[in-house]
Amino acid sequence: MGTVTNIVRVKFSVGDIIHHRLFDYRGVIVDVDQDFEASDEWYDAVAKSRPPKNRPWYHVLVNDSVISTYVAEQNLEPDDCEEPIEHPMLDQFFTKFENGSYVRNNLIN
Repeated sequence: MGTVTNIVRVKFSVGDIIHHRLFDYRGVIVDVDQDFEASDEWYDAVAKSRPPKNRPWYHVLVNDSVISTYVAEQNLEPDDCEEPIEHPMLDQFFTKFENGSYVRNNLIN
């Protein structure tokens, strides 16, 4: 018998600009985790709305800030503003802004 794998569909991709539903900020996604990968201590201290750990979570650069954050998919929605974001780390992840999203660098891990 074959192995059963759960395929998790993500709503957003690296380079997508998002809006945080609860904290009303814009940002750009720089990485996607199929499920929660931070520590339980971090979750208990920071994830006050207790979003599900078995759904996608996103690493986000916050617009007009130096902050990057880790956000559950349920708290994100597409950003309807087609303006680029401002963040000092953009160049580390992306080469350009095009058609409402960022184009990823061709960096090899």
